[in-house]
Amino acid sequence: MNRCAPLAQTSRRAVMRALAISTFALPLVATLLPLEAQAQVQRNFPAKALRGEVTFGEPPQAQLNRKATQLAPGARIRDTNNMMVVSGSLVGQRVVVNYTLDSLGQLHEIWILREEETRRLPWPRTTAEAQSWVFDPVAQTWTKP
Repeated sequence: MNRCAPLAQTSRRAVMRALAISTFALPLVATLLPLEAQAQVQRNFPAKALRGEVTFGEPPQAQLNRKATQLAPGARIRDTNNMMVVSGSLVGQRVVVNYTLDSLGQLHEIWILREEETRRLPWPRTTAEAQSWVFDPVAQTWTKP
């Protein structure tokens, strides 16, 4: 008679239960951790990024600072967590953004700003301001002359 058999079955069940739990819990934890980490990281905007307000219409239509414009083909929109979003999911929303324009003057890159990013002032709203101010890419700050 083998007295170890019930112990082996119990251990085997415990291992299987732990594997089943980790199969579901691990992916959930793995998806939540990057979002939390991204929320704390400073985003680096290019020196040519201007500040404005965008209202999204039916793609590719938009308003930039209350003036009609279009999204460029291949426009990239990043939400407050720096995740790419499609313009169709933003129809009707008005948001404060940093943005760049393509050679035709269409919105090319758009970063929807978090509240702390909107408080980072001054930030140029026009190309003329960006050309006359000094940008520190490490600190992500602008200095007026």
